[in-house]
Amino acid sequence: MQQKIAEDPSILGLGEIEFKDMERKQPRAGRLDFLFQDDNNRRYEVELQLGKTDESHIIRTIEYWDIERKRSPQFEHVAVIIAEDITSRFLNVISLFNGNIPIIAIQMNAVQIEDKIGLQFITVLDETALPTYEEDEEFQTPTDRKFWEEKATPQTVTLADELLSLIHEHINNDIRLKYNKFYIGLEQNGVANDFVTLCRGSKT
Repeated sequence: MQQKIAEDPSILGLGEIEFKDMERKQPRAGRLDFLFQDDNNRRYEVELQLGKTDESHIIRTIEYWDIERKRSPQFEHVAVIIAEDITSRFLNVISLFNGNIPIIAIQMNAVQIEDKIGLQFITVLDETALPTYEEDEEFQTPTDRKFWEEKATPQTVTLADELLSLIHEHINNDIRLKYNKFYIGLEQNGVANDFVTLCRGSKT
């Protein structure tokens, strides 16, 4: 499967992209499945998973995206998750980061045609822009962790904790989560610093 994608990356539906690397070694973080690049100097960090998406897959995809954008800051970078089953729950979780962390989710299906097996790739989540919260005071209404555990799920808030750990490791150890009514933002020394925003989740 990896070899087929490397030979013909157009099957992913990401446009005219060029294969750059496979099993790309990451410092202290395993290997990136694929690295592609298009004519607009945009690079795609692609992680492939058989079966359902899970928390570790999302974290790994974002971590590899972050490593590559720091390694090659002259390019624009997009994280891409490919899995056989992208559940509604994880679509909600992935949507939390969409806009601040550019993420594309692609579902992969095997299709049998007579005696042959083909691969079908369907984009189920593309990049979108998040609203500007600073223009609406209601979006910034402060809440707490319990509010978000009930509004979304405890697992969603735990995932926010794991992403915060990545921020501590790679960016700044003084950053804290800031719970607001419609999104979870970040703060540093009591001042909002929303370079990453986690948005409205829902129970599934």
